[in-house]
Amino acid sequence: MVERVSDLAWPEVGARAERGVILAVPVGSTEQHGPHLPLSTDTDIAVELCRRLAERRPDVLVAPAIPYGSSGEHAGFPGTLSIGQAALELLIVELCRSATATFDRIVLVNGHGGNAAPLERAVRLLRGESRDVRLWGPRYQGDLHAGHCETGMQLALDPARVRVARAEAGDQRPLTEIFPLLAAGGVRAVSPNGVLGDPTHATAADGSRLLDELATQVEKDSRSWWPVEQIRHR
Repeated sequence: MVERVSDLAWPEVGARAERGVILAVPVGSTEQHGPHLPLSTDTDIAVELCRRLAERRPDVLVAPAIPYGSSGEHAGFPGTLSIGQAALELLIVELCRSATATFDRIVLVNGHGGNAAPLERAVRLLRGESRDVRLWGPRYQGDLHAGHCETGMQLALDPARVRVARAEAGDQRPLTEIFPLLAAGGVRAVSPNGVLGDPTHATAADGSRLLDELATQVEKDSRSWWPVEQIRHR
């Protein structure tokens, strides 16, 4: 059974914290994902990976998701809501300082590549304060944004939210080739439809396999940081 912090009352949270649970925090974004995917795609994936981690580890509680991130590269597309790097870094620092008053261990599960740099800085600062906070992000081979990989995962999660008829290929060049253009003008400069890849042949089966692979990754990494221990009292 997956337990979410937001479903519990404070004495219940306290009792679980006394047993040494890990708090898994999904960190996502609200940004364009082409003409066919919902703006919550990165957040949805981060939430699902936290949920699967909690299914695999009885010592994990799932926190409410952070649905805003550093998405400035998607400016110019309606609906993108970015808080920028500095705000995200500060948010994570203050959230984790608060959370470590209750939880010994925190893992930030990041669903958006643009969040990586501010999250890394926040975690570096927090660990420098002797707080056991870790950052995890998915690792896979595939297209960059709103393409085959993300479309497949969203089809596996909730096919009703994918506008399959609107799916179309975007810029398919490798990141090394388009990075200077992205840095200068954002996604809009290289892909008018906001897609970096080709979602047109994505399937729910593809997405389900990728989610399984990523869930295995995050579980394995979490066990390397924190082996599953017998439930304990601090």
